[in-house]
Amino acid sequence: MQRSVADRQYIHGTAPSTAVLLLNLGTPDSPTAPALRRYLREFLSDPRVVEIPRAIWLPLLNGVILPLRAPKSAAKYASIWQADGSPLASGTAALARALQVSLDTRGHPVIVRHAMRYGNPAAATVLDELHAQGTTRLLLVPLYPQYSAATTASSLDVVMAWLRRVRRQPELRTLRGYADDSGYIAALARKIQRHWADHGQAEQLIMSFHGMPQRTLKLGDPYHCECHKTGRLLGEALGLNASRYKITFQSRFGKQAWLQPYTEPTLRTLAKAGTQRVDIVCPGFAVDCLETLEEIAKEGKQAFLSSGGHEYHYISCLNDDPDWVETFSGLIETHLQGWPTHPIADAAQRNASRDRAKAMGADNV
Repeated sequence: MQRSVADRQYIHGTAPSTAVLLLNLGTPDSPTAPALRRYLREFLSDPRVVEIPRAIWLPLLNGVILPLRAPKSAAKYASIWQADGSPLASGTAALARALQVSLDTRGHPVIVRHAMRYGNPAAATVLDELHAQGTTRLLLVPLYPQYSAATTASSLDVVMAWLRRVRRQPELRTLRGYADDSGYIAALARKIQRHWADHGQAEQLIMSFHGMPQRTLKLGDPYHCECHKTGRLLGEALGLNASRYKITFQSRFGKQAWLQPYTEPTLRTLAKAGTQRVDIVCPGFAVDCLETLEEIAKEGKQAFLSSGGHEYHYISCLNDDPDWVETFSGLIETHLQGWPTHPIADAAQRNASRDRAKAMGADNV
């Protein structure tokens, strides 16, 4: 078994350290067809994402899907690419920086880093770096409020694979999800209310979550239920009755049935039925990305307006909104409880330990 390149000899007297690792889905390195082929190959080769026998799926993926889909996806990415690169990459990095400041302010001198399940910065690379820095406690925070095997579990899979290569494993905790966390629901509600204060309120609020194949629900994935729970709690926090909001699912792929109702057909149906304005939010995405900025903000708007609607408002993700950062820091702080993350004046104890080890003949001091 290959060992991690970051494995190094234990150094006596080293202070224990804690890291918080944010895990997001990933993004291509550039909005080009070659970059998309690399990214999509890694993404769609994950058996957590596509649960089709490898012997059937991989030839189809490499021979048909990637040659056709990569150029189309590249064009979509190009339409939302920013000066500092992918919105998902820059947004996740900004969230990590903001959480670092917030946790420092709360008195937790922890290291906050971010990594991607697919693409860069790769989880294994970031974990190697944390390991080389002497991280002894690691809190994993998948940035998916609603748990799914295709997102949360897959992101944790790469960490577990990394652990198999490491001799001195860190103590490990995970934040499984936060679909019904009161702070998360309140932060979403406040963001929507701020939008309404500036732009008025639509006849319908659409809560669009990323889709998953229908069969995942029957296989025991809680994602569908957690999306509906988030939607119900958000509706209640906003004071809306059930007729004023709809929970939908976007980003279908392939011909199999996916979780319904689908977002785009719902927008078209509402417009044709006479709904003049909709507001749409994507509570399942921590940071704005292709699926929100292109599929929802652009394609969704075109679908609604071309079907007879008059006004369409996309309300952005929480991203690094200061209100959400403080709330999220509190949630992370809860999961850090019991770990000695507050600074302790134990330098003398560490030095004494180092001296004892040296006296016993240790050279790694």
